[in-house]
Amino acid sequence: MEALFTAVAVGFEAVGAAAMIVGFAVALVLGARSLARHEGGQAAFTVLRTTLGAAILLGLEVLVAADLIRTITSKPSLEDAAILGLIVLIRTILSISIQIEIEGTLPWRRALLRSGGQMIGDAVARDRTAEQQASAARGSAAPDPRAG
Repeated sequence: MEALFTAVAVGFEAVGAAAMIVGFAVALVLGARSLARHEGGQAAFTVLRTTLGAAILLGLEVLVAADLIRTITSKPSLEDAAILGLIVLIRTILSISIQIEIEGTLPWRRALLRSGGQMIGDAVARDRTAEQQASAARGSAAPDPRAG
C-alpha cells in the first residue's frame, strides 16, 4: 500500500513540475503575442511575469499536496512532521510573495480569492480579447473591396 501512495506522490510531483513547465511555455507565447500586437515591451513583460508567476503558484500548490501525501502515508515521526511543516512554510511564503508581486496586494485583502489556475485562465482570456481587438482594428483599417 505504501508503494501505491509513493507512486501517487511522485505523480503529484510530476504534475506540479509539468504545471510550471507548461505555464512557462504559455507565458512565453502570451508575451510574444503581446509584442507581436505592438502593445509595447512593458505590457509584454507584465503579461509574461504575471502568467509565469501564476504557473509557479499552481505548481507550488500541487507540490505541497505531494508532500502531504508522502508524509501522511509514511511511518509517522516527529522528524517527518517537522520537515513537512518546514517545506509547507517555505512554499507558503513563496506563494504569498509571488501573489503579492502579481496582484500588488496582500492575499487576505482581496475580495475574491484567485488560484494560480484561474490567473492563467485570466491571462489567456485577456490575450484572446486583445487578439480579437487587434484583428478587428486591422479589419476596419483595410479598405472595403466592395466599395468602389
